[in-house]
Amino acid sequence: MNDEREPTFADPFPRADAAQWRALVARVLKGAPFERLVSRTADGIAIEPLYQGVKQERPRALRAAAGNWAIAARVDHPDPAEANRLALADLEGGADALQIVFEGSVGAYGFGLVPGADALETALAGVRFDVGVRIELDMSAQSIDSAQDSAQDSANVLAGLVEAQKVEPASLSISFGFDPVSQCAQRGGALAAWDAIAGAVGQAAKSLTARGFSGRFCVADGRVAHSSGGTEAQELAFTISAALAYWRALEAAGVDVDAARGMISFRMAADADEFLTIAKFRALRRLWARVEQASGLAVRPIHIHAETAWRMMTRVDPAVNLLRATMATFSAGIGGADVVSVLPYTQTHGLPDELARRIARNTQLVLLDESNLGRVADPVAGAGVFEAMTDALCETAWPLVQEIERAGGIFASLASGAFQGKIAGARDARLKAIATRRAPLTGVSEFPQIDEAKIEVLMTRASNVAAVDATGAFTALTPMRDAEAFENLRDISDIRAQKTGARQKIFLANLGPLAAFSARAGFAKNIFEAGGIAALGNDGFVDDATLAAAFAASGASIACVCSSDEIYAARAESAIKTLAGAGAQQRWLAGKPGARDAEWKAAGVTGFIFAGCDLI
Repeated sequence: MNDEREPTFADPFPRADAAQWRALVARVLKGAPFERLVSRTADGIAIEPLYQGVKQERPRALRAAAGNWAIAARVDHPDPAEANRLALADLEGGADALQIVFEGSVGAYGFGLVPGADALETALAGVRFDVGVRIELDMSAQSIDSAQDSAQDSANVLAGLVEAQKVEPASLSISFGFDPVSQCAQRGGALAAWDAIAGAVGQAAKSLTARGFSGRFCVADGRVAHSSGGTEAQELAFTISAALAYWRALEAAGVDVDAARGMISFRMAADADEFLTIAKFRALRRLWARVEQASGLAVRPIHIHAETAWRMMTRVDPAVNLLRATMATFSAGIGGADVVSVLPYTQTHGLPDELARRIARNTQLVLLDESNLGRVADPVAGAGVFEAMTDALCETAWPLVQEIERAGGIFASLASGAFQGKIAGARDARLKAIATRRAPLTGVSEFPQIDEAKIEVLMTRASNVAAVDATGAFTALTPMRDAEAFENLRDISDIRAQKTGARQKIFLANLGPLAAFSARAGFAKNIFEAGGIAALGNDGFVDDATLAAAFAASGASIACVCSSDEIYAARAESAIKTLAGAGAQQRWLAGKPGARDAEWKAAGVTGFIFAGCDLI
């Protein structure tokens, strides 16, 4: 090509700096403080409206092996033969890893295989280990409690299946999933003292090593902290402290310190918050690298299994779960997860069918094969927001790790209730933010779909956690979902509709022209239908007589007045009295009452709805 026609990449415009941007922002804010543009995470980490690139940052090695992450399919059908059929279909459809979920495990969500030889052998029949299928065991508490019982231990059963196929064990990628810390945390106690549990895990790892397995035996699983309402820093601290507990257990069993760290893998939840999820997975690698350096060891890549978060999943409008899972998968992959498993979008309704499983699998296939997300190592390196949030999460989580270690380790912190207390505070704050819609839930508290199509599942959902008697009991970390409080209200509405043939209805008493009431009418419709109360709209009323007639004809027993502050000043009191006379048992008003609170209540207002009120 002629040099004169070569494209140039010189910047034709002068670059603006942060000071110039702040000056423009100040003009728009018109005297309001700049802090209005700064939001904060649950850990109190500031999220600025603008970040500059960090030029000195370089991509870091994230996944242990370059290229795509592994696509894991859940094997959780309680019927082993059916679990096997679904697993083989997933492998044929593009999955290259299996997450074997046992009944009562942290990731069971109501379903799973019964621990034992027969179930596992049947569920894995026809699975060829020599073709590179990765295995992630999601162990139940029963499996861990019997870790020394080789006849029933699921890990030993899996080892036997590998040996039966005459595959070299060291060539396989298997995470055996010993995780007593998370399981004890979720059920609120242990069947033995920690020393005995740790000793059993250490001996099980040594036994598997003697049989030729060099894989990951223990998993530090932060999902229990996340699903119970914990913050990102709390999940990171729990995960790191659990890994330290297993490292010590392996060392106490006589495993070399350097070899022991390679026997530990990590597992965390990935949710739909892109910035925080990417930063959290990057922060996990950095935090563990700090532990290795403090131990006098060279940093090595770690193995991370990401699962899309149970906490973010909704039972109402479950189709939105597809979007949540896509963003969570994207974020986990960009953040460097080695294996990703996606909860099918109907998991909250029961055991997902083939279509839901296929969509979960294809979510990853599209991101990998069409968007090529696995082709770049650490793609957010140098991006100001991600570097800043990764740093902030490390700085916030590390003192929590130190606090746990000073208390004697994660098991001691759980036994004393100290860690659960921190989670409880975060959980309460989260639920308050959800109830007031400071943390809106699409399809639940925002834009609810009050009448939904029936969801098809293979089985209806059972309890999250298997009942297990525990000695030395302590406060359990109980799984939650963000949408549960609103879903409970919707359940009440559904039951009423089934019994009476109709939902509870609220009449929107819109006053004046459309421009005056449309904003508050839309706000009120969202609010009441989020609780399962059907909102009846209209074109507005210019006089009280027409308003009374329309309410009487609506069949509703409650009403909500919606309009502008100007029209409220002139007509709200008379409209409220008119509705009361027409038989409205409750009379709400959309907007803050301000100085007229007592006046309007005296006129008959039952209550007020406004931005920031506690909807639940």
